Amino acid sequence: MTAPYRCPNCKTNKSRFNLIQQIPQSVKLDPQTGNVVEEYSQEQLSPFHRGYQGPKYRVQCGVCGLIEDEKTYIKFGEKA
Repeated sequence: MTAPYRCPNCKTNKSRFNLIQQIPQSVKLDPQTGNVVEEYSQEQLSPFHRGYQGPKYRVQCGVCGLIEDEKTYIKFGEKA
């Protein structure tokens, strides 16, 4: 968050945003019930479980409600 943002949807909002911190939780679910069978730490994932590689933050426009990756808001902030 060291760059100006601008909403790519409403194109006017440059100041009101909700930052959504994404905290991944790696789990193994029972296929029949959906209950959590096992919970993994990022350091102890099983060989068949890929760790989360998505963005750390998502951003929601405080005016129109659009939720996008932070990079999208930064790119639009550079244009104006």
